[in-house]
Amino acid sequence: MTSDADSVTVAKNPPSGDPERAGERFLQQVGVRVRTARTRRGMSRKVLAQESGVSERYLAQLETGNGNISILLLRQIADATGVKVQDLVTENDQAAPEILSILELARRATPAQREDIIDSLTHMLNSSGTDLKASRIALIGLRGAGKSTLGRFVAEDLKIPFIELNHEIEHDSGLAIPEIFALYGQDGYRRLEQRCLRSIIDRHSKVILAVAGGIVAEATTYEMLLRSFHTVWLQASPEEHMDRVRAQGDRRPMAGNPAAMNDLRSILESRQQLYSNAEVTFDTSAKTVAQCREELTELLSTQLAD
Repeated sequence: MTSDADSVTVAKNPPSGDPERAGERFLQQVGVRVRTARTRRGMSRKVLAQESGVSERYLAQLETGNGNISILLLRQIADATGVKVQDLVTENDQAAPEILSILELARRATPAQREDIIDSLTHMLNSSGTDLKASRIALIGLRGAGKSTLGRFVAEDLKIPFIELNHEIEHDSGLAIPEIFALYGQDGYRRLEQRCLRSIIDRHSKVILAVAGGIVAEATTYEMLLRSFHTVWLQASPEEHMDRVRAQGDRRPMAGNPAAMNDLRSILESRQQLYSNAEVTFDTSAKTVAQCREELTELLSTQLAD
């Protein structure tokens, strides 16, 4: 992790006039752009701090125009928010008079007042119809919940794309999931999972996504999912989870493991609180695929219409 004390600062050619005043305006402009890039991605400052390696306290200073950030830290922030460094620092664009007025007000305000100004503007933009989740649906739950089967059917009914996150990971890496775990371990898989999830968010405003059951155990990735998708927990009893996996021809849950059912119950119990963070819980127990398809399609069509 790079220290906040990096000494190489952003180079710039200040406009004519008072150099100190010009420098203040430049830093305010950079702060506004960082804040805008973060909110567009639906990232909290805490999440950006985790993903960029820049402390949350320093990000707060930067976004309010009080942080003279180094180019190395700014590059980390740009990478984490999916923008180019030059988009954050270029000075050749002409801001509208209203934007300049807001920047001037922010310059004159106290740090606490600047926070209030930014929070108020963000709330106004979000209340005006900007929906960070757009028409994205994510199906979560244990293996055997029906995420792939129902996701594909419901996407067909709603006429929107269906994506399995693991397939995206395999396509991105050129490796099958077992190979990824064998070569890079769970940490490597989680990094790919997060990168591919971010890519899907950037490319799709309307999609149904099926994710692996363990995504909820990775706090940063799960927060990104909850923030950017309408989430549905597909729920079933442990017995039905096991029966469905075995019906698909996958004997791994039972192979050489007579205590597999107890393990499955334990996993479900440990993740239940995390799964319950989903906006909607849909119980598939004792229902046919056709019944689940009809009910889930109706539920999600209502969800997307709200």
